[in-house]
Amino acid sequence: MFKTKNEGWLFVLPLVLWLTLSIFFPLYIAVDLSFYNVKIIGTEGQFYGLKNYIKIINSSKFWTALNNSLLWVLGNAIAQTFFAFLIALTLNKKFKFQKIATNWIILSFIIPTVVIVVIWKLMLSSSSGIVSSTLITLNIIDKPIGFFSNPNIAFISLVLINSWRWSPFLALIILSGLKSINREIYDASKIDGTNIFNEFWYITFPNLKNVLFVLGLVGTLLSFNVFDIIWLITKGGPSSATTTLPLLIYETAFTKFRLSQAASLSVITSVILLAYSIIFIKFMSGKKDEE
Repeated sequence: MFKTKNEGWLFVLPLVLWLTLSIFFPLYIAVDLSFYNVKIIGTEGQFYGLKNYIKIINSSKFWTALNNSLLWVLGNAIAQTFFAFLIALTLNKKFKFQKIATNWIILSFIIPTVVIVVIWKLMLSSSSGIVSSTLITLNIIDKPIGFFSNPNIAFISLVLINSWRWSPFLALIILSGLKSINREIYDASKIDGTNIFNEFWYITFPNLKNVLFVLGLVGTLLSFNVFDIIWLITKGGPSSATTTLPLLIYETAFTKFRLSQAASLSVITSVILLAYSIIFIKFMSGKKDEE
């Protein structure tokens, strides 16, 4: 019995070490740092108590960044879910070059972020971008669109670019779920004269609930923490229209040199994400119990 218990701990130990080193220890450092007034890494600061948190709560920049983060997650959730389902349902059908198409879509999330940014900035450039030039040629618009200079358009553009990158990845996950559904169910529904919409709602969707549960949780957390694409394209502009919480944390720590305040922002962000995760899991668990 003692030997069996020790063997069990050997399997759990790597997970405990990983959680401690990658999550709990950094979070502890952030919490401790948030109570001081440290400006730069490696320097000491005076004990500040809750002043950093009070400053953040009273800051309009924090609420703007939080609002942008929520809109960013919502926009990505809608766009990525739509495109991912469209791709997955298409690839689930038998057609010529199906395997080639499946392998081809993997490229979008294999390509380095910097390359993706360069491609999209060239395509959407207001001076020489192919998108504006084409629309002008077709007489749809009379002047170039400021995809990254107009606050509203910049935000939507970033959502679509990020969705373009990650929708294929989500599509492959959904596709694996579609492959697990018994084809005989679809054949029986066709015999009964079920249309494509009812087939999706009553057969496909219910059988993908476990997959959608994972995507709803992990996908939201990943979208919330996106930094690279936003920073490389707009740096949070124009006029903070695309500044999300991860960007605000970075700017506070490494541009304004307020390390403790950035740590406080990190703690608040972690609490928000933890609260979302707990509520989401409980809500979905309740749904499963009702079934």
